[in-house]
Amino acid sequence: MARHELDAKGLLCPLPVLRARKALKALAPGDVLAVEATDPSAPKDFAAFCETTGHRLLASAEDGGVYRIEVERSA
Repeated sequence: MARHELDAKGLLCPLPVLRARKALKALAPGDVLAVEATDPSAPKDFAAFCETTGHRLLASAEDGGVYRIEVERSA
């Protein structure tokens, strides 16, 4: 399992999810993508994205206006 980072700070919906979708396609199943975003809708957007794509939402937290979301790539 490898960990990858995606900086989506300053981007508004739907760009953080779209960038994450593109990044996830290049990862191996089981790899984790950690996304940092400042869009307040990012947590619910990523929850919906994972629900519809089958990827696993591992974590979603906010610290000082930055949302850190971790997604595990599905098979």
